[in-house]
Amino acid sequence: MELKRVVITGLGALTPIGNDVETSWKNAIDGVSGAGPITHFDASLFKTQFACEVKGFDGAQHFDRKKLRQLDLYAQYAVVAARQAVDDSGLMAEGNTTDTNRVGVIVAAGIGGLHTFEEEAGYYEMHKENGPKYNPFFIPKMIADIASGHISMEYAFHGPNFGVVSACASSNNAIIDAFNLIRLGKADAMVTGGAEAAIYPAGVGGFNSMHALSTRNESPETASRPFSKSRDGFVMGEGSVVLVFEELEHALARGAKIYAEVAGGGMSADAYHLTATHPEGLGAILSMQNALDDAHLKPEDIDYINVHGTSTPVGDISEVKAIVEVFGESAHKLNISSTKSMTGHLLGATGAMEAMFCALAIRDSIVPPTINHEEGDEDEEIDYTLNFTFNRAEHRPIRAALSNSFGFGGHNATIILKKYEA
Repeated sequence: MELKRVVITGLGALTPIGNDVETSWKNAIDGVSGAGPITHFDASLFKTQFACEVKGFDGAQHFDRKKLRQLDLYAQYAVVAARQAVDDSGLMAEGNTTDTNRVGVIVAAGIGGLHTFEEEAGYYEMHKENGPKYNPFFIPKMIADIASGHISMEYAFHGPNFGVVSACASSNNAIIDAFNLIRLGKADAMVTGGAEAAIYPAGVGGFNSMHALSTRNESPETASRPFSKSRDGFVMGEGSVVLVFEELEHALARGAKIYAEVAGGGMSADAYHLTATHPEGLGAILSMQNALDDAHLKPEDIDYINVHGTSTPVGDISEVKAIVEVFGESAHKLNISSTKSMTGHLLGATGAMEAMFCALAIRDSIVPPTINHEEGDEDEEIDYTLNFTFNRAEHRPIRAALSNSFGFGGHNATIILKKYEA
């Protein structure tokens, strides 16, 4: 069968560097760090006392009291970002005849309602002598699929609806699923992306115990430093980015603006280690190659790679090895950057945020930088002759952009966006 073309017609964002799309994008281009001391809880006794939090968000400004009781913070972020994206797309604007039976929602989370889980566990410990008492919303607030449910109910979207959980690859997997459903003709539009809000004691403490987080407490804003010799772990982030995907003819028929076209997606497994990436980047190689094949593109067609680039000692090396293996000589002609240097790592929401940045990079012909780079390490297996776009954005035409997300368990997911051409 002939596959349908899929385009991006709407974007919504709550990120550590902005509570809307254009603010987040401007700050990414300007190299603004979203890191600072943790405010969600008292982190003074933790090894890591900083994170990239969403700033100035008050759920009471977006939901009534009854609705707030049903929503973990991660789901609040998701619904607000979805509202922005749907409004931006014009999909539900007055006068449109969108068939809501053919609009679906796939919004991912790597963890889901961690704060709700912590609260309920603590409540149980305080009151267990009198018998267990739990909030009736405990389970539906906590589960990682519930954001998709809330969004569908808000708009009466009756199309495919589920959540995706593949750790830090979650929202790239959600994006690929949404893309496939539309191009196979099973939906006209999909609301997709990711959300996460895990900056709480269990989240920070858990990652600290794995020695995964940076402990640069004296300088949070410079702690996320992918590809620098002094990198010491990732910085936790939070927020949500939601995108509206639409079948091309459906979008054109209603005169929708188009940010970019979704060209392809690739997935793989490292089948190697619980938390570490394959040292030679085997899974990353397969994922990127699968995405190129799916998009019917060659390595030389890619102008920008938004890398997973979390600022961990081992992960950065293996991803660069994979890029060199897949792209060969073309690897020196494209731009590479890690926007996590500014936003931190949004876990299950990170792929969606980086897909948004890729779409905007294509729109505006500009590559956001990898900030905080001070020095490379000649002893490491990183080819510093590649264009890592360190510390300053670079203007260039971008025909196609590739974005990688890798998750614990060896999950790898790569998406490719390209400039829309009629």
